[in-house]
Amino acid sequence: MTPVTTQAAADHRPQTGSALGRFFSLENRYLPPLLITTILLVGQFGFGLLESFSRTLLAIGTAILLEMVLGRWFYGKVPNLASAYITGISVGILDRSPEFWPYALTSALAITSKYVLRWRGRHLWNPSNFAICAMLLLAPEYVATLSIQWGNTLWPMMIVWVLGALIVYRVRRFHITATYVVSFVVLSALRSAITGHPFLAEVAPITGPMYQLFIFFMITDPKTTVTPKWGQCVVAVVVAVVESVLRLAQNVDAAFYALTIVGPAALVIDIWWKTRKQARVRT
Repeated sequence: MTPVTTQAAADHRPQTGSALGRFFSLENRYLPPLLITTILLVGQFGFGLLESFSRTLLAIGTAILLEMVLGRWFYGKVPNLASAYITGISVGILDRSPEFWPYALTSALAITSKYVLRWRGRHLWNPSNFAICAMLLLAPEYVATLSIQWGNTLWPMMIVWVLGALIVYRVRRFHITATYVVSFVVLSALRSAITGHPFLAEVAPITGPMYQLFIFFMITDPKTTVTPKWGQCVVAVVVAVVESVLRLAQNVDAAFYALTIVGPAALVIDIWWKTRKQARVRT
């Protein structure tokens, strides 16, 4: 049998595994968009999560349109738009402003950063995290971040956590989420001892919708995480530590700033180390 025939036979082989298993496979790039849409719907219909649907649609539309334009401009093709959808919907959920333009501008900054802020072929910041921090610094009088919680109702949090945990497990990023969550809880106890605040008050933010986006999308972003699994866990711990320090300094957006500081620095070190290792092999 020739190689061509063998390949053809392989292509026509029936797929193995259940439909559910294939749906939750690494190849299904629409799992993260499904999760973030679930967060939006549960939060909006349960607690009025969004500033408005129109603002969120503006953020999504801007992200998708700019991704198409810049992808075509830089690489000659339109990339898969799932990432742009996640970026836009994250901006729509996390941004708080009475104006419309911050939603469009935040999405534009996020997508543009992927193409401009690069080093050795990789963008260094999670797009939505970078853009939100930039807007908080540049236009604090117009932009704030989501701060509501799920309230005292357990079911919304359970839906999101179960679905989110399953998805990040299937895409091999659960260890990052778990490491960060454990670190956050431990450091919450430490902050409680330092400040005298109740432990539950310190740990409560991680149960809110803002942190669902952070732990399932931002800190686990495959494009902006370091390569080794142990390194990913170390970065998650360091992010939690920096966030805790910022929280002690009364910074309410501590998680975003911590990832903005730690993530790119870790990625630069990872890229530099791999480049150096490859150079040694060649010599």
